Formats: sequence, C-alpha cells, structure tokens
Amino acid sequence: MSTAAIAATTNVSSSNKLLYIDNIKVLLTILVVLHHTFIAYSSSDGWYYTEQTSIIAARIPMTLFVSINQSFFMGYFFMLAAYFTGSSYSRKGTSKFIKDRLLRLGVPILFNSFILSPFISYIVYYFAKGHHINYFHYLSLYDSWIDLGVTWFVAALLLFVLVYAAVKKIFKVSFNNSLKTPNSKTIFFFILALGVVSFLVRIQFPVGWVLDPVGFQLGHFPQYIALFIVGLIAAKNNWFEQFSDKMGRQFKISALVSLLFFSVFIIIKFTLKPPSSWFSGGFHWEALLYAIWEQWIGLSILMTILIKAKRSWNNSSKLLANASRCSFAVYIFHPLVIVVFTVALRNWTIDPAVKLLAVAPLIVVGSFVLGSLILLIPGVKKII
Repeated sequence: MSTAAIAATTNVSSSNKLLYIDNIKVLLTILVVLHHTFIAYSSSDGWYYTEQTSIIAARIPMTLFVSINQSFFMGYFFMLAAYFTGSSYSRKGTSKFIKDRLLRLGVPILFNSFILSPFISYIVYYFAKGHHINYFHYLSLYDSWIDLGVTWFVAALLLFVLVYAAVKKIFKVSFNNSLKTPNSKTIFFFILALGVVSFLVRIQFPVGWVLDPVGFQLGHFPQYIALFIVGLIAAKNNWFEQFSDKMGRQFKISALVSLLFFSVFIIIKFTLKPPSSWFSGGFHWEALLYAIWEQWIGLSILMTILIKAKRSWNNSSKLLANASRCSFAVYIFHPLVIVVFTVALRNWTIDPAVKLLAVAPLIVVGSFVLGSLILLIPGVKKII
C-alpha cells in the first residue's frame, strides 16, 4: 500500500493555513505502515513475509482494520496530491512540471524495483526460508525485477499527473473555479454512485485482482480516479476551507453508523455462508452491498478527518514537521522495517496477533527513524 508521495509533489507547508494537511499526511503514513504490519500478521499471502494468526477472535478486528483503511487512505492520498497539482502545473509550466514529476516519482519506482524490493526479498529468502546463499547468487536467480510493490501508488500518481498535464495542454481544461461547494446530500449521492461504479468494475476486476507488473488493483481505481479529480476541482474552488463543522458532525455520525453496519457482513457470512469472493467482486448482491459500504465508510472517514483537521490540527511542532517531511521516505522504506522486525521475531513462540501488539509501535517508530536518516543522504532531498 502506499502511499505518501504527496511530499514529492507538493510543498504543503508553504502556507500556515495548510498545516493541517501536513498533519493528515503524517496520520495517513502511519496508517499505511500499520496496514501492512496487520497484513503481515493476519494474512497467509500478499506480503513479503507473513504469519497468519490462529485466533479467530483476533481475525475479525484485524480484517476490519485492514478493510477500513483500504476504504479511504489511498484515495485520500490521491485527493491531497491532486489538490496541489494544479498550482504546481501553473507555476512550472508543462515541460518543467513533467520533468519534475518524472524525477521525483520515477526515480523511487526504479529504486524500489531494482534495489530495495530484491533486497527485502533476499532477507526473507535467506533468514525465513533458510536458503543460505550470498546476495549476488540470489540476484542471479531473481525473476521479479519489475515488481513495484508499494510504489504502485507512485506509478499510478505519475500516470494521473501525466494525463492531467496532457489534458491541460491539449484541451485547455481549467477545472471550473465557480463550482459551488457540495453539501452533505450531494456528497452522499456521490458516495452511492461511486459504490455502484466500483461494483460494476469489480464484476470484471474483483478486489485482489492485480494488473501485473505494475500492481494496480483496478477494483479500487474508481475511487482513486474520482478523488483525484475531486482534489483538482476542490483546489480550484477552495472547497476544503468551506466545509462546515455541521458537515463534520454529520459525517462523523455517518462513519460510526457505517462501522456498526460491518456486523451485517459478519451475519451474512455466518448465516448464508456465501464464498468470501462474492464480497470482492463478480455479479453478486454481496459485492454490490460491500462496494457501497466501502465508499460509505471510507468517504465518511475522509470528510470527518478533513474537517476535524482543518478546525483543530492546523498547527505544527518540530516533531510533526520532521515527520511530515520524511513521510515519503517512510512510505518507500517501511516494507524493509516491517520485514526486518517480523523475520527477526519469527521464532518467538506466541501467536502472531500478540506479536502484532508488541511490534507494531516499534515498526512505526523505526520506519520514521529510518525515513529521517534516509533524508540525510546527500542528494536524496532533491527527489523525496
């Protein structure tokens, strides 16, 4: 997962009015780290090294955490990145804008594919799987060079901004600066429509289906594309500053109700016993219900955090500023920290769910410490 390339595409601290976006970025980056840590200890696949918990009572909250994260945090990153894309394009012009994005997004993709991901895989191969060969011998056997891993988000963002630049250049689209700020009713209609569109896409591309080698899960892309466009329009029309406290309370209640609604899926699963895949996609009513619920809870949380942050988090400190500045580095390198910790503790004979409680805080702190150290390397700040 992803995801904090906003640090590579914007300078959100340039205005004190936007400090809350820095703080949201830190929160989302922490969630990304926790998301992949939860997957490492709750799933049998989908990560470099995994240990699946055997405690059924732990699987439900772990699955809920992963599902809720997936419902909003990557879409949130796309929206925030888009919020600053228009001003950057206007300031730099087409040519400089594209060159800057190719450097600041393209280099991390290449670095992850050809250096970082193979090294992480080697750690698992050598220590967890017990194949004691040297690194260069392993590289001669390695066959997953085009494996974007968590930088799939960076690749998608690069694609989005290049399409944006092409549309601006060819069609002179201005993303109207006179659109009225949407009210709660309009946003809820948007949520419903996005849920239906997601369901239709997932008939062919269910959740979990990955477009190789770039790693795009197309079942989630309706939200990513929609929120990227929303970010562009919101910036042009100053929407973020106009969302009211009343809307914040409405979406907070909506988020809580949608959270309680998750119990409906548990009831459906244990009473009707449909295959789990029916919730992920295909022409099934379960997939439609889940797709709408996912957008319902995801965008309710997104709006709640946005309005809360704008009102109460628009301040900073040296710690928060440093955390925000290194968040992109954290996003790129956190898989290394997770794998080092999980592989090092593989022989600790307790259930993975208990390991998660002990190791998750260490992984979060370790990821930010490593991210800060990475930025000390000469030349790195010019890219990330």
